[in-house]
Amino acid sequence: MIDLYTAATPNGHKVSIALEELGLPYELHALSLSQQEQKAPAFLRINPNGRIPAIVDRDEDFAVFESGAILLYLAEKTGRLMPSDPKGRSWVVQWLMFQMGGVGPMQGQANVFYRYFPEKLPLAIQRYQKETRRLYEVLDGRLGEAEYLAGDYSIADIATYPWAAVHDWAGVSVDGLEHLQRWMAALAARPAVQRGLEIPKRMDEGDRLVASVQTILTR
Repeated sequence: MIDLYTAATPNGHKVSIALEELGLPYELHALSLSQQEQKAPAFLRINPNGRIPAIVDRDEDFAVFESGAILLYLAEKTGRLMPSDPKGRSWVVQWLMFQMGGVGPMQGQANVFYRYFPEKLPLAIQRYQKETRRLYEVLDGRLGEAEYLAGDYSIADIATYPWAAVHDWAGVSVDGLEHLQRWMAALAARPAVQRGLEIPKRMDEGDRLVASVQTILTR
């Protein structure tokens, strides 16, 4: 049994989607970010960084934090959503790191400055929206060569889709990116993805604000 500590953010949805895809039993612990539940001492013992998502694998009495690390752990635990051969595994990890180091931070910053920063800073908004769009163009180029980011459906796709799915919230267009749009439609049609995006239910505005500001520091 997996304990899932999460909120309705792109990073949180990565893990709920993966759990749904893998069919692993889990218990949901939805944290209110606006109530600072992610800073409670009990949760800090699971994730000392005080961010969601995090999991506890009860069978192993083992906690994992950071969304990318959780996806790797679940894939390796089950032997699914990631090839076992070194090159295939590397392809998945490369695209996972592309999301963790690029798409998440840049789109997160675009989201903050476009939606929530108290002062409108056009240069900051343009800088992060432009870089996010560039990263989407990289994804589009790759998806013109392969059905999924690492060839077969994997945790790399699961990590990237929840961010791409909310591109408009950051003011970033996917117009003209036909391969990316094809991929987004394919993932949106997967039942496990649909279920994962509803876990937990949509945040209230207070939680949305806190989550957006925290993207400055997280991926």
